[in-house]
Amino acid sequence: MVSRSGAAGRILSLLIALPVVNVVLLAPHWLLPGGAGGAWLALEAVVAAGVAAALPRTRWSLALAAGAGAALVLASLLMCAEAVAQQSLGRPLNLYLDLHLAGSVYRLMTGAFGLTRALLLLAGGALAVGAAVWLVAAALGPAGGAAPRRLPAGGIALAAVAAAGLVGHAPPALGQRTAWPLVDIATAQARHLARMVRERETFEAAIAAAPADYADVPGLLSRLRHRDVLLAFVESYGISALDDPRYAPVMRPRLDELGARAAAAGLQLATGTLVAPTQGGQSWFSHLSLTSGLWVDNQLRYDLLVASGRETLIDDFRRAGHHTVALMPANTLAWPEGERLGYDQILARKDIDYRGPPLNWVTMPDQFTWSYLERAVRASARDARPVFAELGLISSHAPWTPILPVLDDWEGIGDGAVFAPWRDAGERPEDLWRDHDRVREHFALALDYAINVVTGYAERYVDDRTLLIVLGDHQPAPLVTGTGASRAVPVHVLSGDAALIAPFLERGYAPGAWPDPARPPARMDTFRDWFVRAFSAPAHGAAAATGG
Repeated sequence: MVSRSGAAGRILSLLIALPVVNVVLLAPHWLLPGGAGGAWLALEAVVAAGVAAALPRTRWSLALAAGAGAALVLASLLMCAEAVAQQSLGRPLNLYLDLHLAGSVYRLMTGAFGLTRALLLLAGGALAVGAAVWLVAAALGPAGGAAPRRLPAGGIALAAVAAAGLVGHAPPALGQRTAWPLVDIATAQARHLARMVRERETFEAAIAAAPADYADVPGLLSRLRHRDVLLAFVESYGISALDDPRYAPVMRPRLDELGARAAAAGLQLATGTLVAPTQGGQSWFSHLSLTSGLWVDNQLRYDLLVASGRETLIDDFRRAGHHTVALMPANTLAWPEGERLGYDQILARKDIDYRGPPLNWVTMPDQFTWSYLERAVRASARDARPVFAELGLISSHAPWTPILPVLDDWEGIGDGAVFAPWRDAGERPEDLWRDHDRVREHFALALDYAINVVTGYAERYVDDRTLLIVLGDHQPAPLVTGTGASRAVPVHVLSGDAALIAPFLERGYAPGAWPDPARPPARMDTFRDWFVRAFSAPAHGAAAATGG
């Protein structure tokens, strides 16, 4: 038998441990939209609290409580990462693929907050985790005394609740408010692992079935001979920017102006949509899906495709006589994948002569990137091969502060020192991101800036020997779009030569700056095959083939 004082101590242990463990396990779930209206009780918390109350206070049981505390907090962090993945990438966490993103998160933090503040945040997080482990371990610590012959009544009741939930016979009202979050996250990760094992075989078969190259296509890209082709990905430019009432009031006038200014400059403009393989980040999946003709929606596929040596649109243009360039101002680390993809020239941050200030995470503003393209890439190749340039534009990347004006004097941009007045402009990211409504406001303003810059570049530098393709890399995070948003992105094509826009119109692109909302978008992986074939067969005899 258990004494009254011993029983009271064990009940008190239950009453302390249950809410502590319950909050640790369910708080990540409550971070998701609508999560607070879901489960209120984690059944693993019932089991953990009941076991802790039943154990005698011994050295091994104290060690067990410490280990359980560390394991539960680690599991809670994993569930927090799941919530973050849902809110930022619009998909579940996949540990098999996503562990490498920790480095990207660190670089985003240091870029947005600075090294010192980022390290302080990380140190504070580590202290918070340590405190949480201590709290949970203390709550699970045995109450003391010898081992009981039977559990207190409260423990029996709690065990019954857990057992009922486990076998699926909880009363309906209770069943709706209970969950097994640890079981759910563990089984989900096991399913992801099993899928990735199959994914390797599936994608290797897809690579083998795809065309090895387009070398046998007659007149490969002959309709683009002597033409510069510029493929520009605008960060976080998704279809929500056009049809979401929170952003349309900013973006609709901007697109109307794009159409008017393009027409005034004598340019042809058409717009369509494509479906991106990712949302909220990992834009390299979109770049490779579009240029390879294969659907790359996870890191395993990306790595397999790069390692396979399969040709891409980069190889098609090089074979057709173009000088191929990757202009990637966001790349601050080594990029061996770019070398394997076979660009003739890779211009990452270290290769770009930019003397202006970084703007939080953004290494340089889009207007400088476009100016540098014209000054250092296109101008130097005027009398040599035509250029195929792939650009990764980054001014519309989070944290979306500061918002710069577009400078009228493009020729005066030079090495970017002209942007020095904006070194410390705008709100600090940590201040802005306390208010989600203001974050969304700044997102729209950042995109407005990006498209305004595109418009200014096009009216000055796009002519009848240029094909400019501007598209979004992906939709922004669900925090911005809401859950369940389309993954479509706008695609704008501009040229001074109507013959270069005609294939896009034939494919269903709409004249002007707005896509046809009634036309379903194709996926990005369909682009390469269509593009190569559309621009390879001469449209009007030998003149088209020779660039006349």
